Amino acid sequence: MERDPRPLRVVFLDLNAYFASVEQAERPELRGRPIAVAPVIADGGTVIAASYEAKAFGVKTGTLVGRARELCPEIIVVDGRHTLYTYYHEKIKEAVETVLPVDKVKSIDEMSFRLIGKEREPEEALKIAQRIKEAIKEKVAETMTCSVGIAPNEFLAKLGTDMMKPDGLVIIQAHELPDRLRGLDVRTFCGINRRMAARLGSVGIFDSDGMIDATRDDLRRAFGSVIGERWWYLLRGFELDEQPTHRRSLGHSHVLPPELRTEQGAKDVMLRLIQKATARLRAEELWATEMYLRIGAKGHSWKTWTKLPPLQDTVTVVKRFEELWEQRDFAGLPMSAAVTFGGLYEGHLVTPSLFDDTVRRAEASRAADKINKKFGKNHILLANTVRGKDTAPERIAFTKTSLFSEGKGDNEWKPKEGP
Repeated sequence: MERDPRPLRVVFLDLNAYFASVEQAERPELRGRPIAVAPVIADGGTVIAASYEAKAFGVKTGTLVGRARELCPEIIVVDGRHTLYTYYHEKIKEAVETVLPVDKVKSIDEMSFRLIGKEREPEEALKIAQRIKEAIKEKVAETMTCSVGIAPNEFLAKLGTDMMKPDGLVIIQAHELPDRLRGLDVRTFCGINRRMAARLGSVGIFDSDGMIDATRDDLRRAFGSVIGERWWYLLRGFELDEQPTHRRSLGHSHVLPPELRTEQGAKDVMLRLIQKATARLRAEELWATEMYLRIGAKGHSWKTWTKLPPLQDTVTVVKRFEELWEQRDFAGLPMSAAVTFGGLYEGHLVTPSLFDDTVRRAEASRAADKINKKFGKNHILLANTVRGKDTAPERIAFTKTSLFSEGKGDNEWKPKEGP
């Protein structure tokens, strides 16, 4: 009998309501209660994580804090402790690797594992998944749950985690495909957003059944590229080579706390964001050729874009920002600030101009970075960034797994000692 070329290969782990679960693990008084994690504990703030007790009332990621309180009057809103979440991330990795080595860390709350040999047998794969779940409860927190998917490829294993939450365990085998996937919204599939769903709908593909029944040529035409053909294979459990990705942008944003919702407060925060973002450019050895700025306001928001010579130093960017700031036209209370660098190039691909000081300034900025790394964050900084130096703390997005450190001891969680 010919062996199926689509054995079980991947176990995918998705931690349930991660930020909220960590808070409940750390604070027993929050367990079993509806909680929301937010960067700003004010009605205009946004929920970045909700416990399942809060989700039962309709509170979810993106809900405004004020609205969350309307939906669930008993909700407890807590300030996000992002250094704690990265600390738990490392504890979880350490725990699960007592069962199986982590193959890929996908995000702060997701990771995948490879199965080999007898591990690919369904019974053994299920036992491994159960041991992973138990390791988290025993070595990290008994209250922390996760959903696990097992499948022939990573795409389907991740999909399995979405099929049963919380605390789920789903196995998808080759002989069940593709019919096991019928009856789903196409946006259930990772990689298909609202815009792509609309595009598929325009050619008569409205749900997973349409995706399954389409031929490879149909999907190629629907997606407008060979990517459509890749989908045909993924839905049937084949494992494909990963497509290379290129970093397109780098930036920081911050919701302004009430005391900084002034012109000066918005400017100070923007300067702080520029300081952080340029430090990251240097740390990642990237040079930017575009900059986008935005102040979100209750009345009229301000946004602008500028072309830059290839650069990564803070001094040049701050100087250009000061020029652009004179053209600001936002009206009403400023609520948020954001800076994004685009047109990114790796250092070996950049030929700086012979007629400016970007290289010399970059070297000076890197020297300041080294001093801060050795002696502490903000040991050296520009004079016009002093007022905002303690604003806009680093936040952990779900796609990140660590917090950027600007100096010795920065963003390190120090667990309490003793009982």
